Amino acid sequence: MSPRSNISARFDTAPDPLDGRVPPGPIDSKWTDHKFDMRLVNPANKRKFEIIVVGSGLAGASAAASLGELGYKVTLLTFHDSPRRAHSIAAQGGINAAKNYKNDGDSVHRLFYDTVKGGDYRSREANVHRLAEVSVDIIDQCAAQGVPFAREYGGLLDNRSFGGAQVSRTFYARGQTGQQLLLGAYSALMRQVHLGSVKLYRRTEMLELVLHDGRATGVVARDLVTGEIRSFSGHAVVLATGGYGNVFYLSTNAKASNASATWRAHRKGALFANPCFTQIHPTCIPASDEFQSKLTLMSESLRNDGRVWVPKELDDTRTADLVPESERDYFLERRYPAFGNLVPRDVASRAIKREVDAGRGVGPIKNGVYLDFAESIERLGPKAVEERYSNLFEMYERITDENPQNTPMRIYPAVHYTMGGLWVDYDLMSNLPGLFVLGEANFSDHGANRLGASALMQGLADGYFVLPYTIGNYLAPLLGAAPVSTDDTVFAEAESTVRDEIKRYLSTNGTHSVDWFHRELGKIVWDNCGMARSTETLEKALTEIPPLREQFHNDVKVLGDNESMNQSLEKAGRVSDFLEFGELMCLDALHREESCGGHFRVEHQTEDGEALRDDENFAYAGAWEFNGVGAPPTLHKEPLEFENVHLAQRSYK
Repeated sequence: MSPRSNISARFDTAPDPLDGRVPPGPIDSKWTDHKFDMRLVNPANKRKFEIIVVGSGLAGASAAASLGELGYKVTLLTFHDSPRRAHSIAAQGGINAAKNYKNDGDSVHRLFYDTVKGGDYRSREANVHRLAEVSVDIIDQCAAQGVPFAREYGGLLDNRSFGGAQVSRTFYARGQTGQQLLLGAYSALMRQVHLGSVKLYRRTEMLELVLHDGRATGVVARDLVTGEIRSFSGHAVVLATGGYGNVFYLSTNAKASNASATWRAHRKGALFANPCFTQIHPTCIPASDEFQSKLTLMSESLRNDGRVWVPKELDDTRTADLVPESERDYFLERRYPAFGNLVPRDVASRAIKREVDAGRGVGPIKNGVYLDFAESIERLGPKAVEERYSNLFEMYERITDENPQNTPMRIYPAVHYTMGGLWVDYDLMSNLPGLFVLGEANFSDHGANRLGASALMQGLADGYFVLPYTIGNYLAPLLGAAPVSTDDTVFAEAESTVRDEIKRYLSTNGTHSVDWFHRELGKIVWDNCGMARSTETLEKALTEIPPLREQFHNDVKVLGDNESMNQSLEKAGRVSDFLEFGELMCLDALHREESCGGHFRVEHQTEDGEALRDDENFAYAGAWEFNGVGAPPTLHKEPLEFENVHLAQRSYK
């Protein structure tokens, strides 16, 4: 039996294509025309609708603030002690917008083109164009909120370059852009909390999605402090819960970041699209030992002024200052002269991996490359470079005890962002009516690779400028219908499912901690479904994950009880979901027999070692339907049509 038929035997394929419900018409007028065609809810009637938002990062906070401002009754759930703790705060480098303040040739169409190309032609054109359109409004919104963007001498907001673009379109607040944007959204959110239009529930984690007659009508959540299980009912549910990078255990994500909200929705019927599209960020501090529990991101903005290099000599033991210029290989500049050090993240990450694998790695355990600022410091002066990156330099020095102004940084790729997520249509609604999905939790805008500084852009676009329109189109026909009562049997059954799960974790009394299982899973998926994948490694992962999952349910040890704060219990549910999700991620990577963006199959590469797509067979979004743990899932395909960007082999040379 051929490898392809072996793969096909692992899942079923739905006969009918998925419909993204993209409106007709020219791409530059689709969104404008669609806004006019959508049904509206008048201001007085908005007060009659209740909406549940899960997640308090940029997408969730901006959505809740906007919906509250419009007059809807909003319930916001966050497992943080404050929305300000959301992982959006960790974003450093900036946010893209097609303002063309630099007058260097940028435009909405160019941002659209760069994003489709950067995603290796695996995103939905209409969604990407809308993202580029509303990007210009995001900056005005945030500046009006008081976000302290960097400014030029003349007073205009400043811009810098990011990977995958030849223009400067990234707005930034030093190396703290995510923090400042989140504080702006948080301020808008808390205004609505104060006015009573948003009810905020802190330290509350969604554990189950509730459906009634096929519609999303609520969630079941657990109070992480008291252990209370509680149901929340609404006319619609909005998930803005981030990505699934922590399936790898080691990543740049906060340790609490997880996939449980989207995975629980998937188990209830929401399709999960493109889970194998995971992004490896090239600019992270290399791991110092095998027991490390988290990796630290260094902003991609550093590649504006830092030059990436390795010694030309194999296994060179000299320190950076002793390697003369003639014996340094600035390999990104050599391989990609048009973009140099600012090639997209997937391209840079693979290039760095090749050099380290070849024996040119630097650092104590030879697992990094240099990011050198000496040339920029000489050209611009140390004060100018320090003004741009001082907080990043300080963070790096605190972690490594090395000053980047004197010694080059050491960097290596790490898991960062996930382009896959729950499938949504043009209105950001999943295949389950009433379930909307925003930001990194959905699949819609980035294809197989996200350009730097586009995550903040998508999260705020979805929350501030897309969902407030599209959710009204869904709610308008429901006028007069009350939310399903939490006394209904659908809520009782969901609560029972949650309680049974918690009881099972606490009663197993095994021998291994939750973290032990998470680390074992992380090793499997990183080694076999990381920066490079193959039929052999993916088949290996798919044989190793199921027995590890079975061992987890028979041998996990969760201390404590359910009546108090219990982080071990919190993690147990999340790792259980990762053990199911990891299998789907590897299956998706196995079925997609091509290389594209962050999905790199070693069997499919160009002569230069770049990703080689198969547009004839895989120009689609692959959305998976859950059929039970261990049961073959069903693959639904949404064909991707490229009418405005010509399909071509990516080149950054």
